[in-house]
Amino acid sequence: MAYRYISVLREGHLIIVTIARPEAYNALTNDAHAELGEVFDDFARDDEQWVAILRGAGERAFCAGHDLKHQAAGGRLETPASGFAGLTARHDLVKPVIAAVNGVAMGGGCEIVLACDIAVASPNAVFALPEPRVGLAAIAGGIQRLSREIGLKRAMGMMLTGRHVSAQEALELVFINEVASDGALTAARRWANEILMCSPMSVRATKQAVLRSLSSDIPQAMREEWDYPAMQAMLASADAVEGSVAFAKKRPPRWSGR
Repeated sequence: MAYRYISVLREGHLIIVTIARPEAYNALTNDAHAELGEVFDDFARDDEQWVAILRGAGERAFCAGHDLKHQAAGGRLETPASGFAGLTARHDLVKPVIAAVNGVAMGGGCEIVLACDIAVASPNAVFALPEPRVGLAAIAGGIQRLSREIGLKRAMGMMLTGRHVSAQEALELVFINEVASDGALTAARRWANEILMCSPMSVRATKQAVLRSLSSDIPQAMREEWDYPAMQAMLASADAVEGSVAFAKKRPPRWSGR
């Protein structure tokens, strides 16, 4: 499928999604949101797509959020039901998404990062939730996710001021996994390759159990996880057998994702 505002590269079980508006710091319009929503719908449905990397084109920006110039010119702020970039409200996605942050990640761009499972950043990356400075608020999940990831006081310090955070400080605040001296995309590929060494059934079961357990105490979560769809699929899968067979035969496992 041809897209206007994004590009998609398939590499086996990995997909690399690039926001392709470098002239606008990869800020998103309504149509760009819709395209990303379609891509992540397909990613969620397709059993052959196991891991996704999301990045921005160029060297200056990952995503500068919603295109305020577009909005000021009369464009409405519209996102698909799955949220900003088709991702921030996709609460049932069990497949891993990695953010490769190659520059500015502001507003909705920062909220995309917070919605991803793993985030790596180039040394020049800058993060912020500056919505209060333009009369808005981080309502694409930033308000909820940032405080859970870095603690209330530190999150309030970022959100109530809209201040900018460097890649190194983001690492220290632990809402990214790595500052990548060899480049965000290279680091994201490295993380993706390590995930692809694992059974996708196990990865999905783990992600679903982790996210659902956030709203439960530990004993309750341990009881309930057996009934989660991804956990049941993992336990009944050919991969659950393949892992043991490969271990016994001292060979690398051949995952089928089934």
